[in-house]
Amino acid sequence: MGCSISGLNALYDAATGGGDVWINERRFRVLRQIGEGGFAFVYLVREHQPASDAAFARRDPAHVSEDGTYAMKKVLIQSKEQLDLVREEIRVSSLFNHPNLLPLLDHAIIAVKGDWSHEAYLLFPVHLDGTLFDNANIMLSRREFYSTADVLQIFQQMCEGLKHMHSFDPPYAHNDVKPGNVLITWRKGQAPVATLMDFGSARPARKEIRSRSEALQLQEWAAEHCSAPYRAPELWDCPSHADIDERTDIWSLGCTLFAIMYNVSPFEYALGESGGSLQLAIVNGQLKWPAGPKPPYPDELRHFVIWMLQPEAAMRPHISDVVLHVDKLIAKYLP
Repeated sequence: MGCSISGLNALYDAATGGGDVWINERRFRVLRQIGEGGFAFVYLVREHQPASDAAFARRDPAHVSEDGTYAMKKVLIQSKEQLDLVREEIRVSSLFNHPNLLPLLDHAIIAVKGDWSHEAYLLFPVHLDGTLFDNANIMLSRREFYSTADVLQIFQQMCEGLKHMHSFDPPYAHNDVKPGNVLITWRKGQAPVATLMDFGSARPARKEIRSRSEALQLQEWAAEHCSAPYRAPELWDCPSHADIDERTDIWSLGCTLFAIMYNVSPFEYALGESGGSLQLAIVNGQLKWPAGPKPPYPDELRHFVIWMLQPEAAMRPHISDVVLHVDKLIAKYLP
């Protein structure tokens, strides 16, 4: 990992939307900022012509952008703990190779002077149609809904990507499956493409909890890394003796399927109620079904959501069962 001296001289210009950035031997012009969160910023960048044949040869042909544009994530790092987290994100992201998981194409971590100890640069394919969350906000304002066919095809692709993660030995859990982490790409006359991203919280899924202190440690970790409306009950209130597995992701999948259908998450209604509690609604599995499209979605879709949103993890399906079921629904409802 590294960055050339000329790249270092341009990094602060790049942060304001101008200048060039080097990621190893590849040089990029920063075009504009397209997202941010916490200490991370995402930029649309365009690659200059490769400086050498060797640099060109190292690129994965499957992910070479036709117009040279990519998404570049810049992370500002203050502490060793943050540095270790970024390195772990890079390591984990590099494990996966699946068309429905966002690939990490290149990366560099550099030491800098000033308020930050390091800066990390992660390069990804660009998806300018936004996330499912972005689309949901637009559709909610217009009172629009996905067709049953689009719901199933988007969800099927998410499941296939997650199945790849769960197929490792030991399995990896994503730990933050939600609409904001699913990129959507619209194609004229074809099904939309769904791509699961952000592996900063991904870890080996299976944990043996054997004490109250271990349970509290897991809850604290989950509170920091797993978005509250999509967090599984056992990560809110973990028993002192429990075996946690990848079915925490299945809960989040069920919440996300609900959100694809109705443009809202299934439990956030509790935040708008007097005395309401998001945690209690989740731990008790208290679903409320909002108004949907007319004609309504088939009952099988609701039953599918309920199957995944079992408060007891042992009652939830594994990802292979979910994939089989969504395939059956697609065979039934797609023209």
